[in-house]
Amino acid sequence: MPPVSKPGKKNKIKRPTRDEFELEELGERLVEAQQEKSEVALTVWGVEEAVRGTIVKMDARTRLVHVQSFGEVTKVPFMDIMRVNHGYDS
Repeated sequence: MPPVSKPGKKNKIKRPTRDEFELEELGERLVEAQQEKSEVALTVWGVEEAVRGTIVKMDARTRLVHVQSFGEVTKVPFMDIMRVNHGYDS
């Protein structure tokens, strides 16, 4: 009986790593945008188009950033946010 081959690991593209300073700076920019209720454009890893809108909630438990645009809320994982642009100048 021939040996059964094990399924190989798929080569998934990994999210770029960032140091503690970069993550802290990103968090500060998100808090600032939420407090000012300003429009933001978030560059999100794995998503071609920027997520645009106003930050309405940042959930520390789930680590999701809630962005509202035209009455619809998009939940973005904090670790997937690569860049925060104020306004729509991305």
